[in-house]
Amino acid sequence: MPGVVQAADGNPAAGKDKSSMCAGCHGIPGYKTAFPVTYSVPKLGGQHAAYLVKALQAYKNEDRTHPSMRAIAAGLTDQDMADLAAYYATASTRSASK
Repeated sequence: MPGVVQAADGNPAAGKDKSSMCAGCHGIPGYKTAFPVTYSVPKLGGQHAAYLVKALQAYKNEDRTHPSMRAIAAGLTDQDMADLAAYYATASTRSASK
């Protein structure tokens, strides 16, 4: 389907190269953010690729409300989303943040 990101189209190696922007929050064990509210930042490693793509699209489309994630997702292409999702889906929760 044109305009729809397919998680299966992602390249895990390319996603790893792009993941440094994610690791700053999602790669810190037990990290809690204080903006806009205090909450635990979820780990990405081992998540389903389709879920990650859907979440990133929701931030980009402003269907999810976290302002930092909206700003990050706004700069991602469909291929970036697929690559990041493929990387995190194939990474364990421990190795994904490294």
